[in-house]
Amino acid sequence: MATIRGRARVYPRAHINTDEVIPARYLATADPTELAKHVLEDLDPEFPRTVRPGDILVTGEDFGCGSSREHAVWAIRGAAVQAVVANSFARIFFRNAVNNGFRVVECPGAAAAIEDGDEIEIDVEDGVVRVARTGASLTVVRPGEFAERLFAAGGLLAYVATQLRAAGSEAASAAAGLREAQEPAGPSRLYTITRKAD
Repeated sequence: MATIRGRARVYPRAHINTDEVIPARYLATADPTELAKHVLEDLDPEFPRTVRPGDILVTGEDFGCGSSREHAVWAIRGAAVQAVVANSFARIFFRNAVNNGFRVVECPGAAAAIEDGDEIEIDVEDGVVRVARTGASLTVVRPGEFAERLFAAGGLLAYVATQLRAAGSEAASAAAGLREAQEPAGPSRLYTITRKAD
């Protein structure tokens, strides 16, 4: 996915923690659809009702600080939010998002440059966030080559599964070649040893 376009939902406050993303009282489930019913409700009680598929969450510094719960990523993705753009991320939330194949974009200054409801475009290849209203083009901090591979694969588990399938195919081919090399060139011969009578 080279370009992501959507409506910005802006919460410029710094240090929005994972308990605000999905309160602990809802952690009895891992179902993203159920979690989405309560996403960000302690920060904005209207968010679960007003979020639309394809929205892009824009936040301030240190988004996702607090506990290491993956539920925070699942709740945002369950609400059909396409991505989170933040001035910066708490490292554990960032890693959870990457491992789940959910696009997070570190973009210093984004929360001040983007207003709620703005149409924005994340250009993954060029490494910029564009704001339609102002024409601004904001530079992002690239996540690194391996993170991009995980995003493309759909997350760490999908990436590992693909690697194992590829390795399995190579191993199967190598084993077939080894078996072929060990087989005799011609038909196998049975030798009978007989003992000569005295």
